[in-house]
Formats: sequence, structure tokens, C-alpha cells
Amino acid sequence: MLTILGFVMIATFLVLIMTKKMSPIAALVLIPALFCVAVGQGAKLGDYVIEGVGTLAPTAAMLMFAIVYFGVMIDVGLFDPIVRAILRFCKADPMRIVIGTALLAAIVSLDGDGSTTFMITVSAMYPLYKRLKMSLVVMTCVAATANGVMNTLPWGGPTARAATALKVDAADIFVPMIPALAVGLLAVILLACVLGRRERKRLGMLTLDEALVTEPGTVLVGAGGGDRLTKAPQGTGTGGTGSADVSEDDDEQEFKGLDPNRSTLRPKLYWFNAGLTVALLAAMILELMPIPVLFLIGAALALTVNFPHMPDQRARIAAHADNVLNVSGMVFAAAVFTGVLTGTGMVEHMADWLVGAIPDGMGPHMAVVTGVLSLPLTYFMSNDGFYFGVLPVLAEAGAAHGVSHLEIARASIVGQPLHMSSPLVPAVYVLVGMAKVEFGDHTRFTVKWAVLTSLVVLGAAILFGLV
Repeated sequence: MLTILGFVMIATFLVLIMTKKMSPIAALVLIPALFCVAVGQGAKLGDYVIEGVGTLAPTAAMLMFAIVYFGVMIDVGLFDPIVRAILRFCKADPMRIVIGTALLAAIVSLDGDGSTTFMITVSAMYPLYKRLKMSLVVMTCVAATANGVMNTLPWGGPTARAATALKVDAADIFVPMIPALAVGLLAVILLACVLGRRERKRLGMLTLDEALVTEPGTVLVGAGGGDRLTKAPQGTGTGGTGSADVSEDDDEQEFKGLDPNRSTLRPKLYWFNAGLTVALLAAMILELMPIPVLFLIGAALALTVNFPHMPDQRARIAAHADNVLNVSGMVFAAAVFTGVLTGTGMVEHMADWLVGAIPDGMGPHMAVVTGVLSLPLTYFMSNDGFYFGVLPVLAEAGAAHGVSHLEIARASIVGQPLHMSSPLVPAVYVLVGMAKVEFGDHTRFTVKWAVLTSLVVLGAAILFGLV
């Protein structure tokens, strides 16, 4: 019964948010609460929620201070050179812009943190998508899928979890998988080409001068080298969720903060800010301190050095308060969902049912089975739940048929491109929140492409004899 109710609860949640019958926060709270009562454990709901909140509280704290930190870095102009470089490559060609999104997300993903990747990628690319009236779900789809492929880095989380759960070396999992993951990254680039060509066909080819000027004499950030940015032709349509129903006043307001002459710029402190960011990311990778603590200290330093006057600090915090509240609220709402799933035993029963449903004849092919199962399981479960709860069971089943733990571990990471769009991943709310895209629209558009990318990685791993 718990198995059925678990799947029904997840399906109900997804249907309600994809059809926009409920907001994600409301659905994350009310649906699991209702099902907790339905399984006769309503009296324990408070305990489950508190346990879930306790588990995700460090993540929420990390996201809160990370948003403030990177928001300040954007304000002071740290990422303006990245925007200029992307603009020089992309110009006003929609296909190049989508490819640039994939490349930027993949490069920034090297730090191993999805939230950081999405904040930097959206901050750099949002102005181009908005001004050219491009579909914002294309941006979120490509960014999430590229980050999913790169999330398999040993310091990204899943590989380390798989290594820990199966007691193998993370390098022995990741290094042999590099060719297959490279094919996956190439698949993301090809996806960007396909989606970009669609946008180019819909919008047409524009020159930089034709695409990006707001008012005569206004130059947006990234328009270095004397390029004059002009307003995009009107009436081209929005062509995608997330870019519709935006008034011209709202449009101009979005670009106001990207003015290269904005008062928040701190060019004299550029190298301090760059050094602080590099040091922060290095400390994250080396795990010198918990990530929430690092971002808390980093945000405090960034505010104090760049904006020594209290009114300026309050203004910067207020400027990013909406993002902080939306994301942290979503994380704590997700704590209700995960708390109920875990506390009631639904996750355990669902995992046992899936493992038990595997035919005996598939035993020698357990690595491939694990790869296929990693798609739905890492989407509907947290990485911790899958790698520490389900993966050991799959590995033991494979070992009984001569399949090594390393093969199982390698197969287990192929579902990460899909996992990064899971409603249980806090970073995805940073992505859709900053891009102003409805989570349901992102899910409906992205899932099919993310599944395809994951299957490409699995197929390449099989072809190269890795699983």
C-alpha cells in the first residue's frame, strides 16, 4: 500500500504543478501532508517535517548566502567580462546564444555547485534571451542538462556518494566514464544547436545593432568595443514560457541593473572580488569548511568591502531579498515532501518494489538495469536516498551474477542530467526563479531532453564497455 501511495503522491504533485493548478510551494507542503494523513501517520507529520527541515536547513542557508554573495558580485561587475565574451561569441544569433548557454553552464559547473552555476549562467544570458524575445525555458533546459552531465564530477556529489555507498574509489568510477560523459556533453551541445535553430527560425537572424538597443545612446553591459545596442523589433512574439506578458516598462527595468555605468560597479576592487571568489570556490572544493559557513563569511566580506556604508549594504540585501525568500521558501517546502516520503517509509517500499520487479534473467545485465533505473529513481528521490538506500541493493543483486560494484557505480551516475531538473533539487529553484520561468513549464519542456541525454550517456558507456 505504501508503494502505491508513494507513486500516487509523486504523480499527483507533478500533475498539479505542471498543469499550474497549484504553486510548487503549496504542492510541496499540502500534498505530502494529505498523504501522510491518508496512510494513518498524520500524528507524526510534525516529526517528519522537522526531520526534513533539519536535513535541508544547511542547504537553505547555503542558498540564501550564496544568492547574496553572487548577487553582490554581479552588482559590482565581477561577471561583466564573461558577459562581454559571451556577447562577442553569440552576437545576436539565437543559435549561438543557446550554444553559449550550454558552454557557459558546463564551464561554470566545474566548481561542483549547481546553484552557483545557475546564478552565473542566468545572470550572463538572461539579458540576451529577454531582449531578443527568446524562450526562457530553452535557457533553463540547456543550463540544467549541461549542469547535470557535469554534476558527475567527483566533487559534484553523486560520484562521491556512489563511491562511499559501494566502498570503491571515486576516481575508478569517474575517470573511465570520461569518454561517455564527453559524449553526453556533446549531446547537450547538439541539443543546444537544435533548440537554437528553432529559435533562429522563429525570430530570424538579427545583427547586434538590430537586437539589443533600449534607447538611443544606451549601452547594455557586454557591449564592449563600441558596439551600439539597439532595441529588438517589436511583434516578434515571445515563443516560449517565461518570456510572455512582460510590459515594455518591466523589460527596461530588468536591464536597468545591467547598465555598465551603474552605481554599484566597483572596478577598483575587481581583483579583490575575483580573488575572493576563487578562494571561496577553492575552499568549497577542498572542503575546508561547510559550504553554508563559507558563503556566510564570503557574503559578509563582499558586502563589507564593496559597500562599507550601512545604507548601501541594506540596499544590496533588499535588492536580492526576493530571490532569497523564493528559493529558501521552496527548499523548506521541499523538506515537507522529502520528510514525509522518508518518514512514512514510502521511499523504502518504492525502492524495494522496483528492485523486486527486476526479472531474474536480467541479473547479468544489472549494470544496464541500474543505469536505466537511475533516471526515474534519482528524479523522484534525493541523491542520498538513491545512492545510500537503493544502490547497495542493486549492487548486491549484480554481484550475485558476477557484475562488479564499479560497473554498477558507473551506471548509477548516468541519470544526473535528468536529476538536475527534479523537484527535490534545491538548485533548480534558483534556476527557474532567476530566469522567471514557472517550474511546471520547465519540467514539461526539459524532461524529455534530459532523459534523452541520460540515455545517450548510458549508451556510450555500454559502447565503450564501461558498464
